[in-house]
Amino acid sequence: MREDGKIDYLELPGRTLGPVKAFYAQAFGWTFVDYGPAYCAFDEGLEGGFDGDPQKGTRVPLAVLYATDLEAMLVRVEAAGGLVVRPIFAFPGGRRFHFRDPAGTELAVWSER
Repeated sequence: MREDGKIDYLELPGRTLGPVKAFYAQAFGWTFVDYGPAYCAFDEGLEGGFDGDPQKGTRVPLAVLYATDLEAMLVRVEAAGGLVVRPIFAFPGGRRFHFRDPAGTELAVWSER
């Protein structure tokens, strides 16, 4: 069950998805759901996905937290000192925003609505 403020999803850089998917399938038996040519998702104990968008360049993993009320969570993040670096936007499956914590780490918060 999803809970407010809990890590709910892990997005990893994928670069070229074919070799990444082949590696995780062969090494660990993972399976994937493709969402277009540049994104695939997995559910292997923790839901996540590989982002193969070449326009994004080299990135680090992105922890994605959950919120039942995305707008209210954005207000809480800003009030606590977080810096919103990508305002709320829609994606297949819901909406989310990205922020940096006081240490400069980028995270995201998503909601199904």
